[in-house]
Amino acid sequence: MIKIINTSGQIDDLFDKGDFSRDKWREYINLIYEDSSHLFEDEVEEYIASGEYTFEKDFLPVIQAVFQNPKRDILQQSFLAVTGHLNERIIQTFHRGIDSDLVLYLGLCNAAGWVTSIHGRDVILLGIEKILELGWYSRQAMYGLIYHELGHLYHKQYGKLEQESEQSEKNFVWQLFTEGIAMYFEQVLVGDDSYYHQDENGWKSWCDRNFVNILDDFHHDLPTMSRYNQRYFGDWCDYHGHGDVGYYLGTRFVRTLLGSVSFDTLIGFDIDFVYEQYLKFYQSIVTKENHH
Repeated sequence: MIKIINTSGQIDDLFDKGDFSRDKWREYINLIYEDSSHLFEDEVEEYIASGEYTFEKDFLPVIQAVFQNPKRDILQQSFLAVTGHLNERIIQTFHRGIDSDLVLYLGLCNAAGWVTSIHGRDVILLGIEKILELGWYSRQAMYGLIYHELGHLYHKQYGKLEQESEQSEKNFVWQLFTEGIAMYFEQVLVGDDSYYHQDENGWKSWCDRNFVNILDDFHHDLPTMSRYNQRYFGDWCDYHGHGDVGYYLGTRFVRTLLGSVSFDTLIGFDIDFVYEQYLKFYQSIVTKENHH
């Protein structure tokens, strides 16, 4: 069962005469998860320890901005729309439920969405302050934040999500595969095979037109790809002026594999087998293209 915890109604109480109170915030977080405020603060302390950031300059303004932000209402409505009847929808569609908490909260962390484990339970945390700062409060963006992470959790709880190889090429193909699975999960729940939460300003039609090039470039980048130079995963990445094209490519790969196996079989694949399948996928697309 997904337990939905929406703390929107408590946000104003965390501000003293309009100023954010860290003490009240600790009480609020510890009420959601007993003795857990340190988990949230440790993340911030790590950034501050690097010497690049301070709480007052980098974190406080983002949190403070929530207090009088009129977009909070839109965020709240999107959250309710996307999470309404969520358990039933997942079970109807995939015939199994996901066991996790989904928490909309005001947090001191650096991401809009964060999947972690608290007291041994899978948890998806959504930080109101970061969602507002990034402008991700529409229903479309909320699908990306919630359904996408649930796709990863479904893979973790019913398949083999957490795998690594000593070969970095296999690890990047694995990332391609796992993002494709989460994206497919998202598309099925939204009820639209061509849906991508990234699709703004013609992003998807550009990817459609450049599919073979994206695949070919990804393949040729693999031997030298690293966390720091990869161009495919993350909206900050730049692949010919576009971000997140790895999500598109991963979905195409996963949908090709689903031509011959079920989704529940697919999520049980291991990293070496997925790499072999990827090589076949690459060969079939690129060879076909070269014959044209």
